[in-house]
This record gives sequence, C-alpha cells and structure tokens, in this order.
Amino acid sequence: MPIVERIARLFARRNLVRAAAPLLIVAGATALNVAQSNPALRAQFAVFDGYQRWKPRPFDPDAPVRIVDIDNATLEKLGQWPWPRTRVAELVRKLAELGAAAIVLDIVFAEPDRTSPREMLPLWADVPGVRPLLENPGALPDHDAILAQAMGAANVVTSFALTEQPGGRKPRVVGTVAWGGEPPHRWLPLYRGAATSLPQLEQAAKGNGSINMAPGLDGLIRRVPLLVRLEAGEPGGQLYGSLVAEALRAAQGQRTMVVKTAGASGEAGFGAETGITNLRIGDFTVPTDRNGAMVLYYAGHRAERYLPAWKVLSGAAEAKQVEGRIVFVGTSAAGLMDLRASPLDPVLPGVEVHAEAAEQIVAGSYLDRPDWAAGAEIVLMVVLSALLAALIPLAGAVGSAAVGLAVIAGILGLSWYAFAQLHLLLDPAFPVAAALAVYLSQSLINYLQSEAERRQVRAAFSQYMSPALVEQLAAHPEKLKLGGETKEMTILFCDVRGFTATSERFKANPQGLTDLINRLLTPLTDVILKRDGTIDKYMGDAIMAFWNAPLDVADHAGRGIDAALEMFAAIDRFNARRRRKAEAAGVGEGFKPLRIGIGVNTGECVVGNMGSEQRFDYSVLGDAVNLASRLEGQSKAYGVGLVIGEATAAKAEGRFALVELDKLAVKGKAEGIRIFTALGAQAAAVDPGFLADAGRHDAMLKAYRAQAWDACEAALKALNGAFAGALDEYYLMMAERVSKYRVDPPGADWDGVHRAETK
Repeated sequence: MPIVERIARLFARRNLVRAAAPLLIVAGATALNVAQSNPALRAQFAVFDGYQRWKPRPFDPDAPVRIVDIDNATLEKLGQWPWPRTRVAELVRKLAELGAAAIVLDIVFAEPDRTSPREMLPLWADVPGVRPLLENPGALPDHDAILAQAMGAANVVTSFALTEQPGGRKPRVVGTVAWGGEPPHRWLPLYRGAATSLPQLEQAAKGNGSINMAPGLDGLIRRVPLLVRLEAGEPGGQLYGSLVAEALRAAQGQRTMVVKTAGASGEAGFGAETGITNLRIGDFTVPTDRNGAMVLYYAGHRAERYLPAWKVLSGAAEAKQVEGRIVFVGTSAAGLMDLRASPLDPVLPGVEVHAEAAEQIVAGSYLDRPDWAAGAEIVLMVVLSALLAALIPLAGAVGSAAVGLAVIAGILGLSWYAFAQLHLLLDPAFPVAAALAVYLSQSLINYLQSEAERRQVRAAFSQYMSPALVEQLAAHPEKLKLGGETKEMTILFCDVRGFTATSERFKANPQGLTDLINRLLTPLTDVILKRDGTIDKYMGDAIMAFWNAPLDVADHAGRGIDAALEMFAAIDRFNARRRRKAEAAGVGEGFKPLRIGIGVNTGECVVGNMGSEQRFDYSVLGDAVNLASRLEGQSKAYGVGLVIGEATAAKAEGRFALVELDKLAVKGKAEGIRIFTALGAQAAAVDPGFLADAGRHDAMLKAYRAQAWDACEAALKALNGAFAGALDEYYLMMAERVSKYRVDPPGADWDGVHRAETK
C-alpha cells in the first residue's frame, strides 16, 4: 500500500474517533442527568450544599419562630424523658400564658402515660386500700386527660409519623387540603401505616401534622415534604399537611391549605406533567418541587433560636421570647435520638429542621429549581462540549483549555449568581464535568493518535531512510513534593489519665475498649473542630491538635485555651452518661470516671506535608510542639487538668481566669518558662472572689521564689479551698516541695525554676 494512502487512512480514523468521543460523552452524561442517577444527584448535592455553606440564609433573630428545647440541661434539672404528661401539660399552659401563637409538639405521644394513676394502680391491686380506688376508676386522675385539657385551651399542633409498613391508627385530619388543577395525590409520597398520638390528644389539638422528612442519598435533609399521602381507603389516599404546614395553618387560624399543580390557573407547565408547583397556607404561598416538598435554605444552628424547656417551666422565660411566635417543642438531647444532618450541620436536632423550614416560609426566602433548569443544563452541556471539540484541532490543547476554562468560570459564576441573587438552583456540575471530559478525551486522543502516527510514519519510511535514534518523553507524572512553612501556631495535647488501668478492665473485651475510645474521642474532637482547630493525629487515647494552619486563625491561642476548657466540660458530660448507664445496669458502685490532662503551648513551628515520597501527612514540627506535649505530661504532677505555656497565656491574657503555677524547665530543656492553668473564661477572670484568691496565690509564689519558706507555707495553708478547691492538689504538691527545700535549699543563686525529672 502506498505510503500516502496509509497516512490518509490513519487521519480518517482519527477524525472519526475524535467526532464520536464527544457524542458518546454528552449522550452518557445526558442519560445520567435525566435518569437522576446517583452520580448526577451527588454532584448536584455537592454544588448546592457548597453554595449554602458559602451563603446561608440570613438569620433573623426576631423571626416569629422559636424552639422550646428539652435539652440535656433540662433533663438534668427535671429528670429523664419521658416525663409525666402533667409536666408536659404544665409546659403547654405556660407557653400559652406567654402568648405563643401556636405550640407545635414535635413529639408523638403514642402510649398512655405510664405514670398516670389509672395505669399504675392496677399493678398494686393486692395492696390494702388500693382495691376501693380501682372500683371507681373515673375518680382517678388521668394524666393524658390533663394534657388534653391543657391542649384544648391552647393552640396546639400534634404530630404523627407515617411508615412504609401497614399498621397503626389513621391520624386525625384537622387541616383540610384543596387543590387547583389536577389532583395532587399521585405526585405525593405514599405511606401505608402511621404512629399517632393518643386520640384524646389529637382531638384536643388545633392541628395534626406529619414529622416525616426526606433525607437524600447521603442522609442529609435538603427537602421537607409539606404534604404527604396515607393509603387510607379514600380514592388516591388521605392527604395530610406536614408539621410545618400545620403549624403555619394553625397559627393563622386557617382551615384549608390549597395545592396548585402545573396547568392550574396561573401556573405554567413546562412539559406534559410537571406535578405540584406550590402550596398556599393562609398568607404564605410556598413553592415546592413536583412532589410537594420544599427545598430547605438553612440559616444554620443558632443559639438565639432556642429556649430551654426548664426556663419555661421554672418561670424564667420572658414573654417577649414566646409571644406571637410559633413555638416548636422538641429535643436536642443526644440520647433521645432525634438527630439529623444538614448541608451546614453534620448533627442537628430534628425539631430544628422544622423550625428552619418555618422561618424560611415566614421570611419568604425560597430556593427554587425551575422546571426548565434540567433542559437548560443539557443544552449548555451540548454547546460547551461542541465548542471544545471544535476548538482543540484548531487552537491546540493549550488554547482550547484557556477558552474552556473561561467558559467554565462563566458557568460557575452564572450558577453562583443565580443562587446568591435569585435563589435559583442551576447545576453547573454536569455541564462542566462533560466539558472537562470532552477536553480530556480529545487531548488523550491527540496524544495517543500522535504517538500512533509517529510509529506508523516511521515504519512506513523505515525502508527508505534510517529511523530516529532518540525520542524524548512527551510528559512526566507530576510528583508530590514534600515541604512546609514556618508559622506561629498553638498546639494542644490531650491524654487520658490512668488509661492502662481502664484497658485492663477490657482485657477480655477489646471491642468494648475500642467503642469506649471512639465514644470518648468523638465529643473531644467536636470541641476542637468547632473552634477551628485541626486534628493532627490520634495516638491511642491521646489527641494532638493545632491552630493557625492550614488556614489562619486570628485568635489561635485563645481558641486553644477555650477548647481545652470545653473539653473538660465534655468529659464531665461523657462521664455522667457513663455513670447513668452503669447505674441502670446495676454496676454503678464500680464506676470509674475517665480523666484527661491537657497541655497547650504557642510558638513558631513548621507545618506542611511531612513524611516520605511514598506517604506523608499534613503535620507540624518544632520545639513548641514538644513543649506542648511535655506540659500535658506535667499536668498530673501539678495536680491540675490543664497546663498552659507562657506564650499562650500572654496572648490570651485578660480573656481567661489564668493562674500561674510555676517556672518550669521540662525534662531535656535547660531554660525554664512560666506555666499557667485556666480556671474559667472571662466572666470568671473578673469575679471578685477569683481576684482575691489570685492575689493571695501570687503572694504565695512570690514568697516561694524568695525562699521565704515560713511565709510560703502559711500562704499555702490559707489557700486550701481557694478557687473552689480547684488547686488543692497543687497546693499539697507545693507544700511537699517546700518541705524538701527546707532540708535541701536550692541555693542563693536559685532562679525559681523547677526542673522536671520526668516527661
């Protein structure tokens, strides 16, 4: 075959492959997008979740929505859940007295109150004096009836949960649903069973709504159904409003909610059957997706949204916190298992999702994915892919990459503008991904076919001339490079004290030890991460963390101390939960609480990718790191939980109740530094009692460093019990040290530095 003909056929095949590749990529991407496949949905979720994190919904502290929270503090003050219904009735009455527009119970009272005399006395039928009471059950107090009476006198909305499996009683219909256009039933999620509150409670309520949510593939709550459907004998099923919809309806004193579907008067339909478009609840018209769900636009967790239930019950709540507001009653206590996840918060109470939805509706701040969005994204994907496929042969890989990047930046900018300014959800992920795939495929085809051309042309001409002897490699894989930067950082080390003894108790149950470690490290890690810290590594039962890298943290020293203080509070809560569990299991007498020691230090460090070319970690090195570790090791010797380095204390001075402990040279160091501990935050630092104790403490240290042993011992005895006893172990240690110095004085040239003999 002639050489020219062979080369012509080669180019023809290359052009055929080049034309086919973009078509296959676009067709495949379109199919994935139209089918709403997992990759397509996950890509959308990643983009839209990122947008919400970058620009959450503005939170209005005056929004007429509040959460009365049955939180851990409430349970500690008032006792475990479930409460007697009389206490719930009291909560309802007090909220009504404070002027709540609607009281929304995000709690299903499915069973009679077991503490009610009607339920308890039959268990004591053989006890003398009880049987006469049982002969007249109508005279016995009924806690559920008391709650129903309180609910009947207020504007209360009860809740129910629908299930996929048949069973349960049909929930009471309070708010009715009307519609314009096609009946909405077929677009709504269908359930076959229900878990409801007691009939007498539902009868007393002014509303009754579903608490069902619609988690995504990854478990995050991005939408909340405003309407649901129960298979209940009616044609198409019985329609119910969600808890949020019923709350808004009851708060406005409305009877009926109106659904509009595409094709109804005033509603455009892009396609034959696009489903539900909105739900009108009194003064509010809420846009929905085709299945009657509202896209949530989160403002994120806000403490101002919450009012602890114990404050309401104790009378400490102010009317301005409740009056005229929709009040959701729910729980944030972790043990009650009503926890969800959102794009902004990995863990948040389910009641907060309902409250966010209600705030969003009242504010009229909606996110909308229009019916035309998917079609527009496909058109954009086709146009951009065709543009790149045409440019690469003309402009080359670099030129077309520049054009492609400019277009991609425009798409991303347009999508962000649509979200930030218009609250429209336009997905840039698939158009961009398809364009990148086209660019990469065309570049790969260019490379592979260029190599094939060289081989074939060389082979074709090899019989006429000598082939080239040397060829250079076209590309090299880019290697990851090691290295770091020098920054001032704050480092924290935390270790569990006496963990060896704890481990021995789990000798026959290593899985139990692993579970204990995981449950311990989780809340401690949460504390660090919430204060912008970075977890460097876990070392068995120990944690190493740092601040000010990879992102700058302005107040890194203060955040390190703040994290340490909160870690002690977290370990106390953790031990309290373990104690309750041990007591419930009948082994409370042998319970051993876990204790931690923490060291915090600030200084210049090198931070970056450390390790080998095969494997490395983002970590931190430096003398300040070693000192932080040694300070943690000295916490036990000084009888305190927290030891803080001098540089850290200097940067956080005035913000914490800091107390100097000593001048210390840790083992292996010749130079000593002042070390401190923190006994509280800024409020404690200005407390008159603290200031008085701190003055006496400083006088003790002054006498100690002046080798005035009598004055020092007297001061130590007087300080016993100071700072609410927080430093009593430290004072005992200092008294022992003074006794030794009496026998073996440190010398006239002593600089007041104690040299540690152990790490």
